[in-house]
Amino acid sequence: MTPRAARRLAREAALQSFDQAALALNEDWGIHLDGKQVQRWAEKLGAVVVAARDTQVRALERGHRPSGPAEAPRILVVGMDGGRVQTREKSGENGSRWHEDKVGVLTTYQPGDGTKEHPPKPLVTTHVATMGATEAFGKLLRVEAERRGLRQAETVLVLGDGGNWIDPLSKREQLHDQRIVDYYHAAEHLYDAARAALGRESPETEALAEQLKDALWNGRMDEVIATLQQHAERLGPPQKGDGPEYPRRVLANNVGYFQAHRQHMDYPAYRKKGWPIGSGVTESGVKQFNKRVKGTEQFWSLPGVETVLALRALWLSQDDRWQNYWDNRPAYSKAA
Repeated sequence: MTPRAARRLAREAALQSFDQAALALNEDWGIHLDGKQVQRWAEKLGAVVVAARDTQVRALERGHRPSGPAEAPRILVVGMDGGRVQTREKSGENGSRWHEDKVGVLTTYQPGDGTKEHPPKPLVTTHVATMGATEAFGKLLRVEAERRGLRQAETVLVLGDGGNWIDPLSKREQLHDQRIVDYYHAAEHLYDAARAALGRESPETEALAEQLKDALWNGRMDEVIATLQQHAERLGPPQKGDGPEYPRRVLANNVGYFQAHRQHMDYPAYRKKGWPIGSGVTESGVKQFNKRVKGTEQFWSLPGVETVLALRALWLSQDDRWQNYWDNRPAYSKAA
């Protein structure tokens, strides 16, 4: 297979289902591939990308870092989140077919000036994704952060929700100067807490949520935590039979959430420095991966979906790496 043909097949497989990719290739090339044939080729091509990616991880473990950017970024934001993939085999205690793919989204920013008129401006975004465990994902993320300017950037931020795996990973891989919890996720927690405190139908619920949201926006974390604690004490501690949506449980969990992350929620200071406080770019990136690999009619093998995640990460990245990768590939034979 010529490099040009390999690139086209890999592109179609990264963008859409194997059956749809086969239709597109057959129409353009005048041949008669089926989805299974495209899948076999795409997985072989993607396996080469995975192998090269893993080689870079092993090189970093030996102390050989990838080259950073020619121009140091002002702000580098490292985002991470999880998507969903359905596999062929059931696993886990509940026998589920669903597994989490972990997605890293790295974006350089031009800082804002602290006003709504001139917010921080995203520049270039790149991606990594894997079905691997958190530790393996962290190593991939570290390689990509090195490539994007981890050591050259004026400021490196880890920005995302309060997932309990994010902070240990970021500390272990030394990914940030400042950890920021996404403001909009934090605000959603306040609305959940207000509904737990006063009831979904209470006319006072919205007012309480807005009061807490205003305090959060303006950095009054003592007020946020004290107000939540007052309502939690009024309802009493969670009982053994309380489910995750029970008001006592919701309030207790949110008191813990804001206490644990208060040092990651100084939003007035972040805005003053021109930093982003929302993880919309990361959420968009996860949706882009879900669009290809998530679906009730899609059943993957773990090795197979790993190759497609690698191809899609290559395709979605905005630094011309897709073009550069295929421009430097040799011809592929059927035995490849």
